[in-house]
Amino acid sequence: MEEKPSIQQLENFIIYGKVRNFTLAAKEANITQSAFSSQMKKLEELVGVKLIVRSNRGSDLTSEGKIFLERVTHIMDSLSESIYEVRNFQGEGSVDLQIGILTTLGDVLMNQHVVYFQKNNSNIFINVYDMEEEELLQDLKDDRIDIGSTFLLKDIDLNGYVKTCFRSDNVVYYAPGINDLPEKMSREMMLKFPLVQYPPKYFMNAILQRYFQPTGKFPPVSARLSTPYAVIYYCQQNWAAALLPERLLNALGIKNGYYKIKTPLNLKVYLLYKKENPKYWAMKIFINYIMKLNQKNE
Repeated sequence: MEEKPSIQQLENFIIYGKVRNFTLAAKEANITQSAFSSQMKKLEELVGVKLIVRSNRGSDLTSEGKIFLERVTHIMDSLSESIYEVRNFQGEGSVDLQIGILTTLGDVLMNQHVVYFQKNNSNIFINVYDMEEEELLQDLKDDRIDIGSTFLLKDIDLNGYVKTCFRSDNVVYYAPGINDLPEKMSREMMLKFPLVQYPPKYFMNAILQRYFQPTGKFPPVSARLSTPYAVIYYCQQNWAAALLPERLLNALGIKNGYYKIKTPLNLKVYLLYKKENPKYWAMKIFINYIMKLNQKNE
């Protein structure tokens, strides 16, 4: 029988296909560069086709290599999916879902989801990570997370991803330490009070800058903090305000101290994922649960 490539050789070829660099690929595969290079040469011998072109300027996939990468990726994903499905059918084994949550969204609502899955889908274990948009999208691309939950207000390349809107967050003006404010706050009124912001590169900070752009000004910055929980606590202890999702405040048991805003700021929240993920059967269970839960709470 003709010798076939090993699973390890195919997995490492897929790694190379992502980074197109032997040094980086070997590092991700956790083997030496010489060992990685030998594996790729052996793979080419077994396939009988040159898959990678090498030169003094670096390396890249040949046209045949690109076709092979696409086919092999699909085959390996199908193999992994079959293993997950069989284990699930037999009631054996478990799968970890890696969920990335935009930091400024707050992950407090994930607590109830984790509890639900512990009780009703004990073979699906949820790991939740707080991250900013750039990191979230990169980790999703590199398969370090399975599902990302984020706002999407700027044009980004979502080719190859499924984008599902599961709720809309209404932003309110949170100012528990500031007295005698009107029932609805205008942008011009907000300019009079110090506002807690996020660090400059944070996605929510860009949203706030865009929101105040029509006024040509921005409220005085009281502090720059990295999480919504720190922002909330700061506002409770100081004469300062913040713009926060009403849903997050309510989830933390905060029912007062915030005000509607005259010019609405509604942020759609999306789930991003790849259908080709071998864990898709488990992801679908999680996604359907999130969709139903939010439809129920609307």
